[in-house]
Amino acid sequence: MFGIIKSSFNKIKKALFKTRRILGGKIKTLFLGPVNDETLEELERILYEADIGSKLAITFTEKVDTFLRKNQNAKTEEILSLLKEEAIALLQDKTDQLDHKNYHPLVILMIGVNGSGKTTTVAKLAKKYSEEKKKVLVAAGDTFRAAATEQLQIWADRLGVDIVKGKQSSDPSAVIFDALSAGKARGADVIILDTAGRLQSKTDLMHELKKIYNVCKKVIPDSPHQTYLTLDATSGQNALDQAEIFHSFCPLTGLILTKLDSSSKGGIVLPIYDKLQIPITYIGVGEKEDDLIPFDKKEYVDSLFAI
Repeated sequence: MFGIIKSSFNKIKKALFKTRRILGGKIKTLFLGPVNDETLEELERILYEADIGSKLAITFTEKVDTFLRKNQNAKTEEILSLLKEEAIALLQDKTDQLDHKNYHPLVILMIGVNGSGKTTTVAKLAKKYSEEKKKVLVAAGDTFRAAATEQLQIWADRLGVDIVKGKQSSDPSAVIFDALSAGKARGADVIILDTAGRLQSKTDLMHELKKIYNVCKKVIPDSPHQTYLTLDATSGQNALDQAEIFHSFCPLTGLILTKLDSSSKGGIVLPIYDKLQIPITYIGVGEKEDDLIPFDKKEYVDSLFAI
């Protein structure tokens, strides 16, 4: 068990290298000399640069200012510890675990913009549940992009899970309806629904997503039990805009932050949670099948501010 935890932490730490270079690295250098107003202004800029957002950058800087007024000889490690404490306090405990016994089948609706890694994440979740000995069915609801269906078919074959798909450009709601009906008939434990990527600014597409959400409830009244929004970590503050709008059309139960290993904006987790109070459920730290790991706030914060 310890080995698994250590492996998970190492993956997060490696994925956050670019962000950590901005935060831990620059903050360490910043506080080597005398502390003055310019130092605190630079700290605020560093925090903002890591996409922690203007509100939290100001809040965190004010906390450091107050601390230093009382502890003028504080070391850099103490300042970083303070920032870690503030970040962890922000990421309040909020469980996102479901008792599978209460949901049979468990229905997971996956949504997000184009290029956010949604279809790959569907496959990684399918692998996770398959390893838990769950009978999994995936739905190729992205009928607008032929490559998405082909990609999901390859994953389904590789993982040995059922797949329901429709013709290209067919009604995605019909595919979702068929998948949910098939899942019930085949005794699936988990049904994971892929959907077409859509820009949050396209109102017609967002209403189509709402239609899919309603179809879920029609076939399985209390579903979807989980609605996950995949967010590309490299998009920074735009990810916050996406989460807000998607949440207004389809109530989100969790966020999956992908491509964290390619981003210098890993701090975006903090303002998203601060504003929307939607838990980060998983984070993507690479391209491999096992590079989707449960979000752990302490591991994340320790990796973010490490030096």
